[in-house]
Amino acid sequence: MKLKNFFFIGILLYTENVMAFEVTHDFLVHIGIFDAAKVNFSYQMNLHDYGIHSQVETNGFFNTLYPFAAQYDTSGIISKDNLITRDYQYLSRSRSKTRSKQVIFDDKGVPLSQVVISNNKKKTKTFKPSPTPADTFDLQTIMMKIAYQYNKLGFCASNMAVYDGKRRFDVEVSDLGDDVLPKIELSPFAGKAALCSMHIKKVLNEEDDALWNFAANKPIDFWIMVDEKTGRPFIAKVRIKETPLGELNAYATNVYVRE
Repeated sequence: MKLKNFFFIGILLYTENVMAFEVTHDFLVHIGIFDAAKVNFSYQMNLHDYGIHSQVETNGFFNTLYPFAAQYDTSGIISKDNLITRDYQYLSRSRSKTRSKQVIFDDKGVPLSQVVISNNKKKTKTFKPSPTPADTFDLQTIMMKIAYQYNKLGFCASNMAVYDGKRRFDVEVSDLGDDVLPKIELSPFAGKAALCSMHIKKVLNEEDDALWNFAANKPIDFWIMVDEKTGRPFIAKVRIKETPLGELNAYATNVYVRE
């Protein structure tokens, strides 16, 4: 093999390694005066594909009043800086119900149909085409796209169109510049951070699910910090100022970065 071929292979392997990493966050969520939930949010990416996993469970008083746990899994491919969803699965458990959902996509990441099983009753639904073009499918992938962009370019400002099979949203992310997170007992992460603000705007007013209804039309602020050892970005804090029970704050308690 010619020397130049070894050179190009070396460059390819180096580029692959530079873009291959995984970040896992543990969050403690407070809503108003309540210790409300624990969240584990992780994502992994390389040059070719990505995966996202979230696990949410109520905590403290909320868990006594309304025990609930859910997990969300999204995966897909990366093509020309576009994240194309290929699989989405959801599973939730409450005191009275177990519910799962799997969404079927075409090769371009367009949601085609879903299979929902609720307390052992199965229901299949075919989605109508999105009335306007859309970039992505779910809230997890939006956060993944922001992390992907921030890792490459160092800023979070972006605009995305979302279609989840029945609702269309426009998502606007503003880069508000540098900020400083103060030291608090709930989180070990303090100091300089990039402050970003996400606004989810309804385009179609149709039936909402809990996650989108909770977040839509409310600014979501989040602080991005950079891991000192690897230089990879992670989310240190998330805030929604207005909810029915008061301000929501999600504080990162642990962050793990692997390359």
